[in-house]
Amino acid sequence: MAKALWSGNEALAEAAIRAGVGAFFGYPITPQTELLEYMSWRLPELNRAFLQAESEVAAINMVYGAACSGARAMTASSSPGISLMQEGLSYIAASEVPCVLVDMMRGGPGLGNIAPSQSDYFQITRSAGHGDYRPLVFAPATVQEAVDLMYRSFDLAFAYRHIVIVAGDGTLGQMMEPVVMPPFKQWPATRPDWALTGANGRPPRVISSLHLVEEELEALNLRLQQKLARIRAAETRYETYLAADADLLVVAFGTVGRIDKSAVRQLRGAGLRVGLFRPITLWPYPEAALEELLAQTKGLLVVEMNAGQMLEDVNRIVRGRVPVRFLGRMGGVIPLPDEIADALTQLAQEAQGG
Repeated sequence: MAKALWSGNEALAEAAIRAGVGAFFGYPITPQTELLEYMSWRLPELNRAFLQAESEVAAINMVYGAACSGARAMTASSSPGISLMQEGLSYIAASEVPCVLVDMMRGGPGLGNIAPSQSDYFQITRSAGHGDYRPLVFAPATVQEAVDLMYRSFDLAFAYRHIVIVAGDGTLGQMMEPVVMPPFKQWPATRPDWALTGANGRPPRVISSLHLVEEELEALNLRLQQKLARIRAAETRYETYLAADADLLVVAFGTVGRIDKSAVRQLRGAGLRVGLFRPITLWPYPEAALEELLAQTKGLLVVEMNAGQMLEDVNRIVRGRVPVRFLGRMGGVIPLPDEIADALTQLAQEAQGG
């Protein structure tokens, strides 16, 4: 199939459309707005539902309602907008209905700015709302990977009746790259047997997140934990780059992962054996894969556009067996290959005792 030039936000929208999204509800916020704008004309063109809500709170609750009917529903926003959606996401998780969410992260906290950041790591991987659950979270590094993951997201959301988040940042949303778009999927005309479609000729169904009897709520939580265990076993994804013989490993996700590749190539040319470990799923985190690489590694450098949020997961896995150093930029500042290379060179000197 031929490649075409797409911006990240519009490519994600078209990929969702080809994956079968039937209803989009959202509110404009930079650096995600182009995705919403694309949906605003493309979905009506295909006789599908688009609605610009009055707020992010309204948007996520509209997604909740549409998802209860068995529709392939989604929304998209950026960091402060995602914060407003936390309550609705928790309701969706407890109700076990599928939905897909795109988060194009921006600088924070607060309203922050419109520059790229990765400071939503905690809020999208720890629960995305109150309660004992976690969404399935993808972190693409290229526009093509974003398209491929988005195209898969609805399948996974329905397979697990779960929330799937595609997490990018302002860089990924705004950049343009050549992309091969997948074909249109054909979804079954019938709704799932759990969906609320009107009790005409069948017993009524109830979808709710309210369970006032403690034992009933505990049973729900146990079921959610079993589901998370299945997701953890089947859906972990990661990329390694020149890591097979690496003495030093740089760990990064999303946009920073692709920047780190430049630093790795630069240092390889200078004779240092460095490699990259890039988690593609932020949850479930690819713990076993990183663990396997530790046997040959003399040190790790974690690079993020935040104050060290993924760093906590890396330290939990490493447990002090090798030195772990951190390079973080905040407020929308992007780390550059040269400063990553400098940090790796310093780590190499430490590993050699110099």
